[in-house]
Order: sequence, then C-alpha cells, then structure tokens
Amino acid sequence: MSTLSYLAAEVAESKAKGYGAIGYGLAAIGPGIGVGIVVGKTIEGIARQPELQGTLRTTMFLGIAFTEALALIGLVAGFIF
Repeated sequence: MSTLSYLAAEVAESKAKGYGAIGYGLAAIGPGIGVGIVVGKTIEGIARQPELQGTLRTTMFLGIAFTEALALIGLVAGFIF
C-alpha cells in the first residue's frame, strides 16, 4: 500500500468517526419532541378530568416508553452505520 493511499484511508476513517454522534443527535430530536407532546397532553387531560389521573398516567408512561425506544434505535443505528 502506498503512502498516499494509506493517508487517504486514514483521512476517510477519521472523518467518518464524528458522523455517528451527529446522527444520534439528530435521532434524539424526534423522541425528545414526542415525549414533550405526550407529557403535555397528559397534563392537559388530567387538568380537564382529574378522576382519570391513574389511567392517563399509565398511558403516558407507555407512550414515553415507546417514544424512547425510538431514541435507543437511533443510538444503535449510529453505532452500526
């Protein structure tokens, strides 16, 4: 392997290292917004009907879990690609 091709491979490898962090940062934006919407709507629902607080809270935590699963998939995808 010549020196020039070795240097080109090193530069390409060093540039690609930062893309995983950028990808995960972008992947975390969506779930962050989603969790904010879920919690906000749950608070609105509890304010309107306080007697459904337990049911709404359970549903909220379920929605947060599904939304955070997207963030974890984004994290794994950042490491894979």
